Order: sequence, then structure tokens, then C-alpha cells
Amino acid sequence: MVTGTAAAPAAMTPLEQELARLAGSVPDPELPVLTLEELGVLRGVHLESPGKVTVQLTPTYTGCPAIEAMTADIEQVLHENGIPDVSVVRVLSPAWSTDDISAEGRRKLAEFGIAPPRPHTAEGPVALPLSVRCPHCGSTDTELLSRFSSTACKALRRCVACREPFDHFKEL
Repeated sequence: MVTGTAAAPAAMTPLEQELARLAGSVPDPELPVLTLEELGVLRGVHLESPGKVTVQLTPTYTGCPAIEAMTADIEQVLHENGIPDVSVVRVLSPAWSTDDISAEGRRKLAEFGIAPPRPHTAEGPVALPLSVRCPHCGSTDTELLSRFSSTACKALRRCVACREPFDHFKEL
């Protein structure tokens, strides 16, 4: 896998759009409720020549262990759909942020019981939330149990109102 920066987006052909749809439909290995498209890590799909495709993928953070599984899953789905030569390259710039998660992805996280990150609306540093809404009962009376949960991108919290534990996808 090659590491690089994203090139300026070019118009995609109908075949590239279909291949992007296929690659984007791959579930995230750590959060299978989300697709790679909803997570916002798929940066581009380019048909280099007949049967040869390059997919650009940005990890959620530089050391993300799920990137290898994402790569293998993208290669598999494109091989199954007739593309024999698939190259997945890591694109580190621009860096991924939680703002890249789609509205549908945020909805699915909440529905799955994970408090989604809040969108970052202004330039500059990401503001730290003073409260996190419980995805079970909606209360903002929650407490941090651990800065890290099942993955480094989530924190473990508990709702004081309903006493249910839940993951919070941290803002980046």
C-alpha cells in the first residue's frame, strides 16, 4: 500500500462511480453498522486501465489498525465484481476528521447506541463537549468511565439518568 496525498478530484466515469459505490458499501471492520462511505474514509476510485483500479482510502488516524482489514475488504468486493487488479493507497492529507462522517452515519451510530460526534462548525480547534447526550434516553447527564473504549476512537461513558453504559465516538 502506498501513502500519499489526495489529488484534485476529477470527474468520475459511470464505471468509477459504480466501483466507488461498491467500495463504499464495505462495512467498517470496527463499526460494522457504518459503511466506509458513511464513515467518510473513501477518498476516490480511479480506473487506471481496463481491469486495474486504484482506491484512495484515508485512515481515521495514522495508526488505525482497521486500515488493513478495510483494504482487504475493498480488494475482495472489487475482485468479486470483476476487477482483477486493485490497488488501495492510503491518503493522509487532508486528514480524516469526524466531520467526514455522513448525516446517515451519525444517525446509524446513535441508533446503534453510540453517541455520535458533534459536527465541527467553525475553523480552528475542535471544541471539547461539556456534555454528551445519552443515545438511549437522551439525557445530557452522563459521565466518563474511560477515555478509551473498544477502539481508540471511542470513549466509554455512562448515563447518570438511565444508568446505561454507552460508547461515544470522539470528535477529531
